[in-house]
Amino acid sequence: MLLVATVVGSGIMAQNLTEDIGLQLTMNMLATVFVLFLLISMLGPISGAHFNPAVSLVFLITKGISLPMFGFYVLAQLAGGALGSVIANAMFMEPTVISTRERIDAGAPLSEIVATAGLLLTILLLIKHNQALVPVGVATWIGAAYIFTSSTSFANPAVTFGRIFTESFAGINPASAGVFVLLQFVGGLVGFGIYRLLEGR
Repeated sequence: MLLVATVVGSGIMAQNLTEDIGLQLTMNMLATVFVLFLLISMLGPISGAHFNPAVSLVFLITKGISLPMFGFYVLAQLAGGALGSVIANAMFMEPTVISTRERIDAGAPLSEIVATAGLLLTILLLIKHNQALVPVGVATWIGAAYIFTSSTSFANPAVTFGRIFTESFAGINPASAGVFVLLQFVGGLVGFGIYRLLEGR
């Protein structure tokens, strides 16, 4: 919830403050990086920081969580994503509507696969070799991928779902969101495959 509220809220604030698209993206990226670091640092020891269904799916595959727990996490992640948009819209007195912002272009499919694969690879390698750096690693990967991917690195099906409910800078229409979510799950599995290859499993 707080992650999507930050993504959407900072997008609205950026639009209110400047018409410069590059500056809007930078402000949105910085707020997201900061809150990711804080949320993972605070909640990681409690819940494993399951904010992302693609990450939860990999933990299900590796038997890190059970199938019922996976279902619970995904429902909570999707509900939190939608609620985060509603809260951000309300803070800025913006209506909660279904977005019409099209996000699909020629580079978006590869971008979302790369962004999500890199995220999973970051998480899995740091958990295995330097767990204390997971908050820093996730935040810095997402911050970098905001800038170097054409899709601006959604990399999270729950965040993508939540962003359907805003017409702000951060919004995405349902058709684009559906494609992004599919690609994110593919990217998660690609990242997991690369991890197993690197670890010789």
